[in-house]
Amino acid sequence: MTRSLRLAIALVTLLAGAMPDPAAAVDLADTPIVSVGGAVTEIIASLGAAERIRAVDTTSTYPAAAVAGKPNVGYMRQLSAEGILALGPVRVIAVEGAGPPDVLKLLAEAGVKIDRVADEPSPAGLLAKVRSISALVGRKTEGEALTAEIEAGFAALARERAMRTAHPRVLFVIALQNGRPMAAGAKSAAAAMMLLAGADNAVSGFDGYKPLSDEAIVAAAPDAVVFMDRPGLTAADLLALPAIAATPAGRRNAVFGMDGLYLLGFGPRTPAAARDLMAALDRHLAGASK
Repeated sequence: MTRSLRLAIALVTLLAGAMPDPAAAVDLADTPIVSVGGAVTEIIASLGAAERIRAVDTTSTYPAAAVAGKPNVGYMRQLSAEGILALGPVRVIAVEGAGPPDVLKLLAEAGVKIDRVADEPSPAGLLAKVRSISALVGRKTEGEALTAEIEAGFAALARERAMRTAHPRVLFVIALQNGRPMAAGAKSAAAAMMLLAGADNAVSGFDGYKPLSDEAIVAAAPDAVVFMDRPGLTAADLLALPAIAATPAGRRNAVFGMDGLYLLGFGPRTPAAARDLMAALDRHLAGASK
């Protein structure tokens, strides 16, 4: 057990003695929210409840006005119990997969209300996420309006996709691990976005994300390589890898990045992100063919 966790346990014990049932002491409709997960934060803000957000996690970067100056409780999978408990009476609305479990257990034992929101990377999953969060923050009417707006965005995207005949093969790289690209397989947000943008995943045979060998990259023969735009990962970094350079994407210089939350978060901007991915693929592949 780490020193910080021992301190958290001591703090939980102290708080539990001082306020046996803090959730009952504060109306949840007015309780400040610790928002965990970039899409959760974006949805809360889109529902007009940004003023309820007391603190956020490191994946919550948009909208800037909703997160600026807010305390940060750490990465969504490595939350700080001490940091959350120090905020006073709060509730936690967290995306599925947030943790670690022992921290969430400590918070629950201290009386902190914790709601976990399912995070299926699909249009249906996004709409369910909006409905769930709108109910949690007491903004069902706004939630209905937001889901209607998102549904209209997906419908327009489907019409654009139906007019396309070409389906480029895309390799999505989320990071470099020991110099090897970590690529998106099936059942990943990146794979779902490729489908929404009318593209095909260049790799198969695994779920989630895994490092690819040089042979697997060359065999995938992607028409384009898309990567999560982040510090330390650029198009030049990927093109410097001989295996990437040997692919159709490398030979055409069809390698580009997009913001991770925008592209992979499955928040309210997802229809626009898929449309932007579609347009970016068109630009890079059209430019390469000239």
